[in-house]
Amino acid sequence: MRKINEENERIKRRYFTYMRQAKGRDNKTIAKLAAALIKYEQSTGHKSFKRFHIEDAGRFKTHLDKAKNARTKKPLSHATIDSTLRTVKAFFLWLAGQPGYKSRISYADAEYFNNTLKNARIAHTHRPMEYPSLKQCQRAFEAMPERTVDQKLEKAAFAFFLLTGGRLKAVSTLRLKHINLEDGRVYMDAREVATKGAKSINTWFYPVDPMYRDYFESWMQHLTDIEFFGPEDPLFPKPRIGIVKGKGFQNLGLSRKPYASTSKLYKAVKTAFSSVQMPAYSPHNFRRTHASMMKDHCKNSDDMQAWGMNFGHDDLITTFRSYNPLSVQRQGEIMQAMQKRAGGQF
Repeated sequence: MRKINEENERIKRRYFTYMRQAKGRDNKTIAKLAAALIKYEQSTGHKSFKRFHIEDAGRFKTHLDKAKNARTKKPLSHATIDSTLRTVKAFFLWLAGQPGYKSRISYADAEYFNNTLKNARIAHTHRPMEYPSLKQCQRAFEAMPERTVDQKLEKAAFAFFLLTGGRLKAVSTLRLKHINLEDGRVYMDAREVATKGAKSINTWFYPVDPMYRDYFESWMQHLTDIEFFGPEDPLFPKPRIGIVKGKGFQNLGLSRKPYASTSKLYKAVKTAFSSVQMPAYSPHNFRRTHASMMKDHCKNSDDMQAWGMNFGHDDLITTFRSYNPLSVQRQGEIMQAMQKRAGGQF
């Protein structure tokens, strides 16, 4: 059983309530805050926050340097350490203004949780991320089996991710009414769809090979004409499991309920690639595929703005920084091309 300090637990609950009610943070964010504070308490032996000394911040940093990732058993990444330090620092800044604590903890004390400048730079460095080319996507998609309804669902999901670049959680919560096949548009209504930051997004299909749209439309037709699904039913429903006499539990077709987690759709895409001896790309990697297509399809600023809005971004800076950062190699190619156009004159 995890050791706890009751006094610490009470003030943490107040902080979580503050973050949820005053700052609008969701449960997922609160869980991350709680995990970071547990790490801090482990480094101090669960000493009361009221007995904080700046040396505790140093011990916490050492604790993080020695800690291992629970899943990979490898040292924590620079990004994880930096994020954890910033999370705990924010808590102590709040704590410094609370009754019973502000006489013991100053706002300046929280600064001792700052990461080193070097490690902070490393943590925030954008690294080139691999993504599938359109040819790789075509190879994986065409090799996907479609004998059963479950396989057709997986192949339709692959097509839909490539058509829209939708995030896993959002796609898993879509209903048929959110799809407009006539316009080639998806309306991710944040009141009903689990979008990032609870933001409603209009996404039009990306200009990819028509076979993806054809397959997705055939899936929609199957749901409406064969399964008799209506507007409120899920786009990618989980199977209906029942007992068949003499055979035990069997797949009896599609239910009217979505999958409780995103693992089904996530595995479907990764397996599609790995089955044809390619890197196991995830659905999110398609967003980088789409970003790489911008230079071929966007001819002016309006084109680029529309492309970025399809991602759900308010500005192009977010699109480029998140999904299309310029590599050093590409930087060199562009600069050398400019040198040639200028005739070597500067």
